[in-house]
Amino acid sequence: MKKLNKKISVVIALMLITVLAFSGCAKPAPQSAEQPAPAEADVIKIGVFEPLTGANAAGGAIELEGVKLANELYPTVLGKKVELVIVDNKSDKVEAASAAARLIEKEKVSAIIGSWGSSLSMAAGDAVKTAKIPAVGASCTNPLVTLNNDYYFRVCFIDPFQGTVMANYAINKLGAKKAAIIQEVSSDYSVGLAKFFTDSFKELTGDPNAIVGSASYNTGDQDFTAQLTNIKQLNPDVIFAPGNFTESAMLMKQAKQLGINIPILGGDTWETPEFIDIGQDAVEGAVFSTFFTSEVPITEKSKEFLDAYRKKYNQEPASVTALGFDAYLVILDAIERANSTDSVAIRDAIAQTTDFMGAAGIITLDGNGDAVKSAVIKVVKDGKFTYLDTVEPVK
Repeated sequence: MKKLNKKISVVIALMLITVLAFSGCAKPAPQSAEQPAPAEADVIKIGVFEPLTGANAAGGAIELEGVKLANELYPTVLGKKVELVIVDNKSDKVEAASAAARLIEKEKVSAIIGSWGSSLSMAAGDAVKTAKIPAVGASCTNPLVTLNNDYYFRVCFIDPFQGTVMANYAINKLGAKKAAIIQEVSSDYSVGLAKFFTDSFKELTGDPNAIVGSASYNTGDQDFTAQLTNIKQLNPDVIFAPGNFTESAMLMKQAKQLGINIPILGGDTWETPEFIDIGQDAVEGAVFSTFFTSEVPITEKSKEFLDAYRKKYNQEPASVTALGFDAYLVILDAIERANSTDSVAIRDAIAQTTDFMGAAGIITLDGNGDAVKSAVIKVVKDGKFTYLDTVEPVK
């Protein structure tokens, strides 16, 4: 009997060991619906795609400064942390489309900011429209960025207004009656702005032949001798040459070497430190239109932005930096008003933005998603961008 009991005890012990061994290998039970959601649910992702390398890198960098500064000052909304997901569109249209797709498909962002450069913004248009993810451009001024796209907005003025501003300046301030155009033909921004200046200049002078000639070059070109020589022979009173800051500065250096001393005007892309660094004395007196000036703060938000920027960087900000700041705040304001992180709800709230106080002025979006804003005119004086005038839009 004792032997039998001993055998039974051994069998029971072996069974217990087997059960324990299998239970140790068992998979944990799946999470129940009542368990807390992962930490990612407490984060709202806003994507940013900017040219951080390539021909437009300097512009993308200073625009990104404003976005980051706004995120530092306003890091939360609806009680959630706002995370910036930043990707480099490499100053390339194909890369810009890919960058937007990555933000949408992989990063699952609720909204997007970008991009410096209208061509790059336009390249991302189909992606945001198809995915129904709202995008807010900071400084992309070509009208085609938002045209027929209910999901693309911007916090800057557009080129028809900018072209008119500079045509008016040429005629009323410089007394110009004849103008020549030099455009960066590979840039949608440059081609578009040149056309709007041309149309306005002809209309304002009442002379269909007021544009005496035009010349073109491609992004990355370094020799503009042929174009400038042809333009010089036409004897214009002024040259309008909107283009990227690098090529524009080089063009102006070569113009000076060729003895071309007439005024050369441009657009907002000139306002980067590289324009002055490359052009040096040749860009002295260059006049261009832009979005903002620290000499004349527009709103209480302007003062807040300027104080924070000066404290952080110990210098004056570029106009597009203020616009990057505003683009972020417009999205945050929309999320708060929508009380939702749903992209369609955010889009609808952005579209209703009215009298929003931004660093670069009061923002009211029209039916196309464009901001109706004033323009600032600056001149390069003593190696610095210096405020000349503010031009209000016609209402």
